[in-house]
Amino acid sequence: MNGNLVRTVTRDPALSARVIDRAPLYFSGGADALTDRPAHVRAGSGLARVLGALALVQDDSNFIALVDPTAPQAARAVILPPGPDGRRQFGDAIGNKHLKLDLEACFATETTEPLFVALGSGATPARETVVLISGWATGALDTRVIPAPDLYGQLRAATGFAGSELNIEGALLLGPTLRLFSRGNGAARGALQPLNATCDLPWPDVLAHLEHPAVRPAPEPTRFTKYFLGALAGVPLGFTDATAWGHRVLFTASAENSPDTVRDGHVSGSVIGFIDPTGTPRWAPITDAAGVHVPEKAEGLLMADADAAELWVVADVDDETRPSELWRVRLRGPWRD
Repeated sequence: MNGNLVRTVTRDPALSARVIDRAPLYFSGGADALTDRPAHVRAGSGLARVLGALALVQDDSNFIALVDPTAPQAARAVILPPGPDGRRQFGDAIGNKHLKLDLEACFATETTEPLFVALGSGATPARETVVLISGWATGALDTRVIPAPDLYGQLRAATGFAGSELNIEGALLLGPTLRLFSRGNGAARGALQPLNATCDLPWPDVLAHLEHPAVRPAPEPTRFTKYFLGALAGVPLGFTDATAWGHRVLFTASAENSPDTVRDGHVSGSVIGFIDPTGTPRWAPITDAAGVHVPEKAEGLLMADADAAELWVVADVDDETRPSELWRVRLRGPWRD
């Protein structure tokens, strides 16, 4: 089914999402000039669970951070290949922001062994890359950085998903289906407007294409759903990640006043919401213990304790000199009703 669905997401005052703990994220051993590793996690942008650890992608550094939540200041770095200029850190200050992979979404699955998957945003041709990491059980990691222009071309051509500017921010598996979330913070392009939207792809076909692109074509996305998320503090919300919780999907969205998918803007805060197959999707702002909106950008989330309705959330402070943070967030109210 390729027809577009439209859903409106509303704020529900009966729901709350409160930060009960927050910790800055640092790499064990500090900075390493040889690999161009910074001392801290610069820009956390997605979370997945691999063999009990939190695997965290960054959009401006070619390192996966493996985080033990009990020791967030001793993350282990999984090294990705350097960029075309030999660097593994990217940004305006260095002058190489245009070269970054912009890994914004990730998930983990098991075939014969755990497979970690990270996806570039697709906002530019340099960001049309998928990273596959296997070998977790033995510790002999096999890391593949795969250019995927045909896959991203299919996604970009699906304007019911991509809108005016493609910007993939979330990914999760629902059985054999890969659901992608595009963030609607792009600039208008002709008659096309930016969209917060989802689409579905058959994951086995995506994986087959990534592994054998010459013989297995990229599958076409289907089941486009457009979401009107509303605004926080007067700034429109845009998807930043998603994860499954039973039959529902939880998402993060941030209110960032950015002019397009490439340039950052002022962040007013973030929300957590849910989508279920029936009923009205709803959200609540992420607050501190006093009920005040937390002004950082929530970029990734994962269930910490399903029974206690607690989440891990990674927050990007949009300042490369400061570490991203790992939050523990407690949900209260009728989230599961």
